[in-house]
Amino acid sequence: MAQSLWSWLGKLIVLAVVVAAVLWGLMGAGLLPKWDLFGERTTDRSGPAVLKSIQDMSRYQAATGNFQVVIDMEKDTKYLPDVIKGSRTLYVGAGTVDAYVDLGGLKNGDVTVDKDRTSATIILPHAALARPSLDPNRSYSVSKSRGLLDRLGDVFRDNPNSEQAVQKLAVKHLSEAAQESHLTARAEKNTVDMLEGLLHSLGFQHVSVRYGSAS
Repeated sequence: MAQSLWSWLGKLIVLAVVVAAVLWGLMGAGLLPKWDLFGERTTDRSGPAVLKSIQDMSRYQAATGNFQVVIDMEKDTKYLPDVIKGSRTLYVGAGTVDAYVDLGGLKNGDVTVDKDRTSATIILPHAALARPSLDPNRSYSVSKSRGLLDRLGDVFRDNPNSEQAVQKLAVKHLSEAAQESHLTARAEKNTVDMLEGLLHSLGFQHVSVRYGSAS
C-alpha cells in the first residue's frame, strides 16, 4: 500500500513538472499571457550617474533625420535543424542621425571681410553625418524564435547583451540609410541660411557662403 502511494505521488510530481514546463514555454513564446505567481516587482537600486568627461563642441547641428529599419537576423548551425540549434530575431530599430557642419576647423583664409565690412565670404567644410542614435523607446523585438539547445542554455545563463548584435546591425542600416538620403544637403542649406541671416543682422549687405577649400 505504501509503495503504491509513493508511486502515485511520484507520477503526480512528474506530471506537475511537465505541465509547469509546458505552460512556462507557452508563456515565453507569447502564446499565453504571463502570470506573475509570486508578485514580482522591479526596484531601481542604481547609483548616481558619474560625469566622466566634458568635450567642447564646435559643430553646428543643421539637420536631424528620423529613420526606422526592420531587422530580420537568423543564425544557423551546420548539420543541425533550426528547431534544435539556431535563432531568428525580428527587430524594429528606430533612431535619429544628425548632420552637422564643423565650424571649428575654419582657417584665416576661409573667412574674408571687405574693408567697409559690408561684404563677407565664408568657405565651409562639407556637412558630415554623426553616428546614429538608437531610440530605446521606439525600438523593440517583434519576435524571437530559438532552438531547443538555445532555450536550455538561456536557463543557465543570463546574457544582458542578447540583443546587442541585432542592435548593432540596426545602427549599421540606419547609417547606410542616412548616407543615401539628402540629409547632408539639407544640413548645408540650413547652415547657409543661418549664416546669411546672422551676418545680415550684423549689417553685412552681401554674404557669400560656399563649401569646399579656399585653395
